[in-house]
Amino acid sequence: MNAQLNQTVPTKLRDHPLSAGKPYPLGATFDGAGVNFAVFSEHATRIDLCLFTDDGRKERARLPLLERDGDVWHVYVGGLTPGTKYGFRVHGPYAPEDGHRFNYNKLLVDPYAKRLFGKLKWSDALMGYRVGSPRGDLSFDARDSAFAAQRAVVVDPSFNWGDDTPPDISASDTVLYEAHVKGMTARMPGISPGQRGKFLGMAAPPVLDHLTKLGVTSVQLMPSQAFVDDHFLVKQGLRNYWGYNSIGFFAPEPRYMTNHGIWEFQTMVRRFHEAGIEVILDVVYNHTAEGNEMGPTLSFRGFDNKAYYRLADGGRNYINDTGVGNSLRVEHPMVLRMVMDSLRYWVEVMHVDGFRFDLGVNLAREPWGFDREGGFLDALRQDPVLGRVKLITEPWDLGPGGYQLGAFPHPFMEFNDKFRDDVRQFWRGDAGLTGLLAKRVAGSARQFDHSGRGANASINFVTVHDGMVMQDLVSYDRKHNEANGEDNRDGSDKNFSNNLGVEGPTDDPAIRAARAQRKRNLLATIFLSQGTPFLLSGDEIGNSQWGNNNTFAQDNDTGWVNWDRPDDALLGFVRKLTQLRRDHPVLRQNRFLHARPRHTDGIPDLFWRKPDGSAPEAGDWSDPDWRALSVEMRTASATPDYAASDDVLFITFNAGDAVEITLPDCEDDCPWELILDTARPKDGPQSVTGTVTVAAQSVCVFARTGD
Repeated sequence: MNAQLNQTVPTKLRDHPLSAGKPYPLGATFDGAGVNFAVFSEHATRIDLCLFTDDGRKERARLPLLERDGDVWHVYVGGLTPGTKYGFRVHGPYAPEDGHRFNYNKLLVDPYAKRLFGKLKWSDALMGYRVGSPRGDLSFDARDSAFAAQRAVVVDPSFNWGDDTPPDISASDTVLYEAHVKGMTARMPGISPGQRGKFLGMAAPPVLDHLTKLGVTSVQLMPSQAFVDDHFLVKQGLRNYWGYNSIGFFAPEPRYMTNHGIWEFQTMVRRFHEAGIEVILDVVYNHTAEGNEMGPTLSFRGFDNKAYYRLADGGRNYINDTGVGNSLRVEHPMVLRMVMDSLRYWVEVMHVDGFRFDLGVNLAREPWGFDREGGFLDALRQDPVLGRVKLITEPWDLGPGGYQLGAFPHPFMEFNDKFRDDVRQFWRGDAGLTGLLAKRVAGSARQFDHSGRGANASINFVTVHDGMVMQDLVSYDRKHNEANGEDNRDGSDKNFSNNLGVEGPTDDPAIRAARAQRKRNLLATIFLSQGTPFLLSGDEIGNSQWGNNNTFAQDNDTGWVNWDRPDDALLGFVRKLTQLRRDHPVLRQNRFLHARPRHTDGIPDLFWRKPDGSAPEAGDWSDPDWRALSVEMRTASATPDYAASDDVLFITFNAGDAVEITLPDCEDDCPWELILDTARPKDGPQSVTGTVTVAAQSVCVFARTGD
């Protein structure tokens, strides 16, 4: 088959002179006169550049990359312009037992492709082995995969940024908001139909207006780099909605573009910046869409399987610390270079403001396991470009020793699942959670207060894309994932949810009121705790996913945010929380509170209180009946005098019955003001004296108004 292809495809282009080109930069680089192509392969024996017609259908030339500098192969083609569709075919040994899976019959996407064209068409021809062969992946498939594969596209990344500057939001002032490009915009009123589900729709005026009024400083976009719909989903008529199945680390996802130009992503970022909002990308460098040894040959596997992936059993099988078939071999210098080049590209060319690393532990793995001083983390932290953007990680993977909460170095922020679980259980009414709640409210210092890290290192979340949304946490006792086609086996069973009387929607006013109260308590705890508050899109308006806690394939009304019937009262309450956080610097401190005397006045920065005003003793922290925790917060003791504040807050978290609490230092002219009560969210500030009654299942915040 390959011999026939070589005979029928011309190897030269008229009016396109060839020259050696350069081994840098990697990928396809347009310089105004032509395009330089450079790709990496350590073990290949030959690499061919395939050029296609404008419609991407017909291969019009095949050019061998005759120049090789080290392990970088390159050629320069004069006269080529942006928009050129191309791919590669790579020759080398097909020896899976030794880790090599070269198959020159498979058209490959450039690992550095800046844009992809066409939709992947699932076919057995995409496999390097013969599907159904008794030899399995040891067999060899000689069919050409070009009809089913995507093409890379040469781009001109220039863009008129004008006076665009990054908002540069400090970690202490950050309010994170996770959004899905399509899920956020598919049903939002005011967005033109042609921009729904697109980057341009994501930055449309209705979205920016909503986020600005909400008080969001930083939008964390779910995967927006090019990804693939898994074959098993396509066969069920489903799609990979979330996008954690990357195939292009430099290319924006084509389904989110209208004209397939990268300028659309750049325009989105510029509009966010004009609104003072940062753009954080959720990135998936831990694995690729090629899966395990029975997966397709789309790009990396065909270029150099042994270099790009972590292999086991002599090289035939894949180390699967990610749970999705393979793990990218980031410890290889050229793979590390690719990841670093990708990150810098998104900062320098696309102007993003930071990254959230999916399964971040996997990226920090060395042959001996997780290493906080390993190659990837060291390279990232020393980089002059990446050192100035936000770095956020998911501190776990599925491999040995894969749970590393708190182990990442400065300046990483980490998703704190202990906060999620402890706060859910406390408000569900589980016994013995008060002591754990105190740790979370104080910023989880045991996990994060080391190595110069700040209190904002803890990302305080109760809900995120994987798991139940806020409305469902208070409406369902169990998950309802039947629509996913896996007999409700997928998704976590550890939700710590409670339906408060009825499974699912109800018209019962008492249950609806209790659910509304529970949501306010959960949200208030996020914003009143030390650390970085995190919101899932739709939670602020009571969006439901009908109990589905794993909507990864639900590209429909279940996965999208339903803006048709927003809970305006809840939306107003969340706005009140973000404003309260802005108004009170004690809630957004960089230094931890450890009940130590302050330099300014000798008063400790933190007091824990029982309802009667007394300090809890050691045995109280394990008392299962203690449900009302109060805390008095001041500026952290380690804060320099010039940064100190007179701000003082007294907060009560009451997961039990109504309780009478004693305010600190309370005399007849007690200088306290009740500024937030989740039981009466519409009430304005009111002066309080002596003792006050805190309603059952509620949070109250008191501010000191002066002596």
